[in-house]
Amino acid sequence: MKNKWQGFFWCVLVLVAVASGCKKKVAPVSERIAKSWAAEAVKHDNTEVYVKGGANNTFPGYTGFSLTLNTDKTARLVEFDSKTFTGTWELQGDSKLILRNLGPEEPTGTGGTIEYTIRSIEDKKLVLIRTGTSIKTGNTTNEYTLTVP
Repeated sequence: MKNKWQGFFWCVLVLVAVASGCKKKVAPVSERIAKSWAAEAVKHDNTEVYVKGGANNTFPGYTGFSLTLNTDKTARLVEFDSKTFTGTWELQGDSKLILRNLGPEEPTGTGGTIEYTIRSIEDKKLVLIRTGTSIKTGNTTNEYTLTVP
C-alpha cells in the first residue's frame, strides 16, 4: 500500500512541476515599450480628434504621428504637425513614461520634457495620457492610443 501512495505522490509532484514551468513570463515594461509606435486614435480632453482611417478627423496630421522608443533609451517623437524631436526616455515605475532633452528645438511649452501616464500596455498596443496640457492643441490633455505599425 505504501508503494501505491508513493507512486501517486510522485505523479502529482511531477504534474505540479510541469504545470508551474508552463506559465508565460511577462517581460518588464521597459522591454515591452521599446519599439516604434504609431497613432491609432487620439483624444483631446476626452474628445476624439483622430482615428486611423477616419474620414472626419479634426486633426488629420496624426496620420504621421509616431513615437519610437529604442532599447538604448533614445527616443524619437514625430508630432501631428510633422515636427520631429529626438531625446531620451525613461520610466518611473511601470506607469510613467518621460521623454527628456527633446530637440533640436524644444516642443512648444515643454522645456524639453514631456511626461505621460501609461494607462495600458499590450504587445502591440500602448495607451498614453500626457500628464500636462499641450499648448499646440489648445491646452488640452491628450490621450494617445498607439499601435505597432
